[in-house]
This record gives sequence, structure tokens and C-alpha cells, in this order.
Amino acid sequence: MRIVIAEDSVLLLDGLTRLLAAEGHDVVGYTTADEMVHALSDGDLPDLLVTDVRMPPSHTDEGLRAAVHLRSLHPDLPVLVLSQYVEQRYAAELFAAGARGLGYVLKDRVADVDEFLDAVARVAGGGTVLDPEVVTQVLARSRSTGLDTLTPRESEVLRLMAEGRSNSAIADRLVVGPAAVEKHVTNILTKLGLPPDADDHRRVLAVLRWLDQNGQRP
Repeated sequence: MRIVIAEDSVLLLDGLTRLLAAEGHDVVGYTTADEMVHALSDGDLPDLLVTDVRMPPSHTDEGLRAAVHLRSLHPDLPVLVLSQYVEQRYAAELFAAGARGLGYVLKDRVADVDEFLDAVARVAGGGTVLDPEVVTQVLARSRSTGLDTLTPRESEVLRLMAEGRSNSAIADRLVVGPAAVEKHVTNILTKLGLPPDADDHRRVLAVLRWLDQNGQRP
């Protein structure tokens, strides 16, 4: 798999490059968002873009802005965003146009190699990954209609849904039967007013509602 990394920390960039190369991936690294955008705008797309949120010159949101721009040009480009902190505004903007092939994880997760590599594989494969801490902080601040009606168990199920986990994986994590998970998921989607359709990403929309409700978009 060909992977592009945009990360201004040379130490972290080198570490990620070595880690992914050891897994057999072809990795190209950039230390500025402008370099990354220039390299990818012509359509020579990688299988996955991994980018920091805060990059030079202002160290605010250059990496995120670059990712949003590239996704507008190439909607199928898988993007995994790394951030030092939970930044709800940026997460909401990233997912605003769709959730397929997108991830937002905290840099602390990189320390768990297996978890990071799993996120890389899932996002590159078209899945969605949201860091549990992002979901937890948004949930803690949420006061929107529907969200505050979720039971503690439903909230827990929703956190696991946000990680992109299937019903069977949630059942294993919570040590309950698949039927119980299906019931919780149905209740969550009903309480949040998400109508049935054929798109599995309806599950992700439940989490995106939290982000959209709590993230202060520019």
C-alpha cells in the first residue's frame, strides 16, 4: 500500500515511516501541508493520506485544511488525521461531507502499534475510525434533543459504533448477545431520528451528529 504522511515532527514522521515500512508499505513523508498538497493535487494519489492537524507555518489547522481540500478534489482519497488533542471543530469539518474512508485519532494511539495499524487498514479500506476520546468528550458536552435520551448502555454502544466496530464486535466487547446489540443500535438510531436506508454509514451519522452539534464550525 502506498501511504503519504504529512507531519512536521521529524521524529514522529521517521517513526511512522519506519513502522509502516516494516509492514511492507511504501511511505512518502512531508513536513509541511503545502508540500503534501502540491504533490497530491495532480492526481497521483496514494492509498492513504495520514496527516497532522497543526502544521507550519501557523501551526493551527493547515493539515486539516489540506485534507479537506484534497478530499474535495478527490472524494475517494482515504484520510487518517492525527491530532495531539481532541479538536471537535476540526473533526466535525472533516466528516461534514461524508464518513467513508476517514479517520480521526489522537497521537497517543500511535503508541499502541496494533491499534494504529488497525486504524490504517480500516480507513484505507473505506471504513471510518473515530478516536474513542473524541466521542467521549463530545458526549460529555452534548445537550441536543435525542442524545440526552440515550441510556448509559446505548451511549456505550454508540462509542463502539464510532470506532467502526460491527455489531458482532460490539457484542464481544460488551459480553452480550448479538440480538441485544441490534436492539440497542435500533433504539439509538430511532432516538436520534435517523431514518432507515441502505447505507451502513447511517451508524456513523449518529456520531457525526454529536460532532456537528458540538463543533463550532468556522
